[in-house]
This record gives sequence, C-alpha cells and structure tokens, in this order.
Amino acid sequence: MNGHLPDWAGSYDPFDRTCPSRALLESVGDKWTILIVLALEEGPRRYGRIEETVDGISQKMLSQRLRRMTEDGLVARWAFEEIPPRVEYELTDLGRSLLPVAQALVDWVADHYATVAQQHRD
Repeated sequence: MNGHLPDWAGSYDPFDRTCPSRALLESVGDKWTILIVLALEEGPRRYGRIEETVDGISQKMLSQRLRRMTEDGLVARWAFEEIPPRVEYELTDLGRSLLPVAQALVDWVADHYATVAQQHRD
C-alpha cells in the first residue's frame, strides 16, 4: 500500500511506517480501548463502574486508557463539584462512531474463539 493510497485512505496511510495515523490505530486497536468503548455504550459511567465492567483491567491501565481516549476526543470527562467528588466518562460523537467497529470485533472474537483454540490444539 505504500505509495498508493486506496480511495478510503484520504491523506493518511497506516501501512506507511512514518504515517502519524499509526498512533491512532494503535490506540483504538488496543483491547482495553475497545472494551472501554463498549462499556460506555449505554451512556455516562463513573470510573468504578467502568472498572467493574471491564473485568481484569488494572486501575493504572484504566486511568491511562481513559486519559488517552479523552486526549483523542473519544471520551468526555465530566467532573462534578460535589462532596464526595464525582467524575463521569461518556463517549463523544467520535467515540460513538467507533461502537460498531468495536462491537463487530468483539462479536467476531466470540464467534471464532473456539475455532482458533482448536487450531492451537491441533
């Protein structure tokens, strides 16, 4: 693909190792990002609820991913001045546009895991 962009690629080509779009591909293709996006599908959630939903994610990783997703514009962070303080996270329109892709990937994994596991045993 280097040197010849498909029609869908616009001016960015993730196949080119120098393309800055690779950083976004790495970020949105991360398993934790995909699971967090799906955890936020129903609407705003507090940190603890996201942590409960995404079983196995460490607090450090969840904080890092939420920070990165906020910087990328996928997630909005809302801090409420209450006692005790409350923070909620919500998908932005850009983040919501990732939902069908994330869901399709998770569905594919669920549908094909047994086949892949069998391949590993053979």
